[in-house]
Amino acid sequence: MDFKDTIKKIGERISRLKDSIQTEEATKTALILPFLNALGYDVFDPHEVSPEFISDIGTKKGEKVDYAIMKDGQPIILIECKHHNQSLTLHDNQLLRYFHVTKARFGILTNGVIYRFYTDLIETNKMDQKPFLEINLTDPKDAQIEELKKFHKSYFDVESILSTASELKYMGELKPLIAQEMADPSDALVRYIAKQVYPGLLHAKMFDYFKALIKKGFQQIISDQITDRLKSALTIEEQQDLPSTAPTSAPEPAIETKKEPNIVTTAEEMESYYIVRAILRSTIDGERIFHRDAQSYFAILLDDNNRKPLCRMYMNSQKKYIAFLDESRKEVKYEIQSLNNIYDYSDHLLKSLTLIEGGKPGKD
Repeated sequence: MDFKDTIKKIGERISRLKDSIQTEEATKTALILPFLNALGYDVFDPHEVSPEFISDIGTKKGEKVDYAIMKDGQPIILIECKHHNQSLTLHDNQLLRYFHVTKARFGILTNGVIYRFYTDLIETNKMDQKPFLEINLTDPKDAQIEELKKFHKSYFDVESILSTASELKYMGELKPLIAQEMADPSDALVRYIAKQVYPGLLHAKMFDYFKALIKKGFQQIISDQITDRLKSALTIEEQQDLPSTAPTSAPEPAIETKKEPNIVTTAEEMESYYIVRAILRSTIDGERIFHRDAQSYFAILLDDNNRKPLCRMYMNSQKKYIAFLDESRKEVKYEIQSLNNIYDYSDHLLKSLTLIEGGKPGKD
């Protein structure tokens, strides 16, 4: 079992056990020690994992940090543990105080579910208030697992970790700020961007206009990027399916975009279009499938013909639906929880195609 699989197994164990754990000690035994073991450390050898690690600090005697990972008789990582229901805070705790009087370069604060990793990027020998890496083991990202792997006993190297810690720390802080600006642009950002394109006075009405425009611009950029990636992936998949002797297919015709200025095709709508193409491409040529957007729904059509709707997607409200026209041209809606649910309606799509094609759909 590789390291990624081991960490995901630990996450599954946490999800299964945490609700039955009542104390901090039980959190350590059931959740944290298995994690340290997964990092390659022998939790039963105090020369590797020292529990209740003591290091006198000035007039404070006998204070303890829960665990210290040891190497050559010196701590290299200090670990403070909380009950899994407790929030993680560094305020006036042992981890901060111990950091500057030991040779450890890293501190971990954990409740057995979330692990926060600290070092001294801002001021030497003084642990930063904010972590450079945070991982929720019940939902670890692949990139996070790769960073976590650097703490494994077999790969542990202080300089290697520190070389990426700064980028991880600041990127972790930048991403939510950028996401917030994209969701609701700040006044400063609106004024800065508007100034680049609008020479006039930015009075209240124009300010609100540009704020809405910038927000829509962010949405369109994301939508375009996702669309480009999906189109690229679909093109590669189609090329792989072609016989080696088949001639190179003609470039895919440009997909018509909506003409109404107040309609924005979302990334979700475009993804639904490509899912429908993927479902039907084994039955008909994918180049026959088009999309058109409207105020209330996103239509996926055969032959770019409004009279040949394969389905309609309703994605602009809290609840999402996929809809089909029955034999009497009456619309029937089905609620979906996610885009993956579109695959559950493959038979409905084939039925729509059959109705449109007069009973004999086939690939051109």
